Amino acid sequence: MFLHLGKDVVVPRKNIISILDYETFKKSKTGREFLKVIEEEEFVRKISDDKIKSCVITETVEINKKRKVIKTIVYYSPISSVTLQKRANNVEDIYI
Repeated sequence: MFLHLGKDVVVPRKNIISILDYETFKKSKTGREFLKVIEEEEFVRKISDDKIKSCVITETVEINKKRKVIKTIVYYSPISSVTLQKRANNVEDIYI
């Protein structure tokens, strides 16, 4: 199943590693360092110009020249982490 992160962005639920509250996460030293690195390394996809409410960390495995390559993308979503979590759980309840 898929999870809608805002605007026209959807990701497979199986690719989601974590859904974090942006404001809470950036208050910690580790969180600030993580956010700095992912922005420098261009792992970030900002979904809209609206206020960032959550970070959704995803990973996909791609085959490149017969090698597995793990690709990490962190989405900055305008939807709260609580709402995203509820959506993820509701989809599971409906379809399973």
